[in-house]
Amino acid sequence: MTVVHGKRPTVAVLYRETLPPRLEEIEELADVRLTKGEGLAEAMKGADVLYQWHSFSSALRENWTAASSLQWVHVSAAGVSQLLFDELINSDVAYTNSRGVLSRAIAEFALGFVLDIAKDAQGSLRLQQARRWQHRVTRKIQGQRVLVVGTGSIGREIASLFRAVGLRVSGAGRTSRRGDEYFEEIHSSKDLALVVRDFDYVVLAAPLTEDTKHLVDANVLSAMKPTAHLINMGRGGLVHTDALVDALRSGVISGAALDVVQPEPLPAEHPLWGMDNVILTPHMSGDTEDHLDDLGKLFVENLWRYSRGERLHNIVDKRLGFVPPRPPLQA
Repeated sequence: MTVVHGKRPTVAVLYRETLPPRLEEIEELADVRLTKGEGLAEAMKGADVLYQWHSFSSALRENWTAASSLQWVHVSAAGVSQLLFDELINSDVAYTNSRGVLSRAIAEFALGFVLDIAKDAQGSLRLQQARRWQHRVTRKIQGQRVLVVGTGSIGREIASLFRAVGLRVSGAGRTSRRGDEYFEEIHSSKDLALVVRDFDYVVLAAPLTEDTKHLVDANVLSAMKPTAHLINMGRGGLVHTDALVDALRSGVISGAALDVVQPEPLPAEHPLWGMDNVILTPHMSGDTEDHLDDLGKLFVENLWRYSRGERLHNIVDKRLGFVPPRPPLQA
């Protein structure tokens, strides 16, 4: 990516219903064109930057031929697998995401799932609704073992928070390694079926790529402890949904807590809705009261860097589909 110094950049802002926060700050740094999907082709003519505030839109793919002057695309989401396409991947356009902005909130949500499961909060709610006073014993989480699949910013924040409350945390990533400050050890995700038997909770926080699609399948599920729980904070496509339903029905695993599923939204007739050993939330783990402003702050910071020819935060390796730990220097 080459920045022409002294030239005020033009930014096309793709939004859906609401405009992004900190728009005045963006307008101080650049000429701004606001557009919805149907107007993107016109807005991108001569534009240097696309700010994809509508993070799930396919409009860039559909209007790629109009993106001849684009140098940089920023997406207000961490997961970008659904947005990448061959022409973009093979281009020189720099691509950044919102990695790290929502990591703490997602980690807190994951810990909430663990506490919900261990303390049987769902069971207490059902008993309360039935007006039944029924004493039970619950599980202590201290000393229990967790495997976090995905060792990026979200996975590391989960590990940090889990360790603070006494959980023992290992990781699974692209390669196995030791000596990581966040994890007792890191296994290769390719060996998932060989290592999951040692863990009480398997927490998914990996990006969805060709390598991770249906990473948790029938083989992995059958290798888990019968008392173990699967927690998915990443993408629904990390799990083979039909295999998960079978595992939950047959008692292969004890339960699941899912903030993401495949498909989304989950159809009303889907069997996951009616399972007492499943907790479902509608892809909301990172959405706190101030998360939109936090996302806006990151883009403003990156736009400031772009206008000065400085290295951008969160440069995605478009072939890998995520921000690598040590991204190559930008040209």
